[in-house]
Amino acid sequence: MHDTVSKKDIEELVKGNESAFNKIYDCYGNKVYRLAFRFLKDAEQSEEIVQETFIKLWLNKECLDAGGNMWLYLYVITKRLCLNALRKIHQSADLFEKLLISIKEADNKTEEEILAADMERFTQKVLSSLPKQQQLVFKLSRVDGMSHKEIAEQLHISKNTVKNHLVQALKTIKSKINQTNFIYILPLLLL
Repeated sequence: MHDTVSKKDIEELVKGNESAFNKIYDCYGNKVYRLAFRFLKDAEQSEEIVQETFIKLWLNKECLDAGGNMWLYLYVITKRLCLNALRKIHQSADLFEKLLISIKEADNKTEEEILAADMERFTQKVLSSLPKQQQLVFKLSRVDGMSHKEIAEQLHISKNTVKNHLVQALKTIKSKINQTNFIYILPLLLL
């Protein structure tokens, strides 16, 4: 998955480059889905909105400003499509009733799955930003459940070095978490 879309990616999309389009889809597809789901509370309709959003992006690619904000552009398209879908739902008594039932029955399962996936991606991103030795020590400790002594023996380093790596890794992780709205991840990392 790509983390950012550059001006060059947008320029390539304007030229019709499919790999640039795929990169943009990879970067923003889940975000578009979450936005659509917030409006529609329906997984299937939200997936349709994602498809329609990216179809509109492709069809109107020549009009894009390479220096523009891609997420803002996709946000506006998605929001318009969702509002149109809500208007259609409102006009149809059956669809409106279905929406009300979906809202009532939504036990946040889909939202929880999305949140869990977001947390997993965020955690992996933070962990991959750590120095290699810290990553390894953190994984052996928190994922594999090894003791400081076991890690020290396996990596041929002192227990004190293991402890220092873990302390530094946790400081970095806490710092990155504090810079985001994922404060609820912290207890998961510290288990």
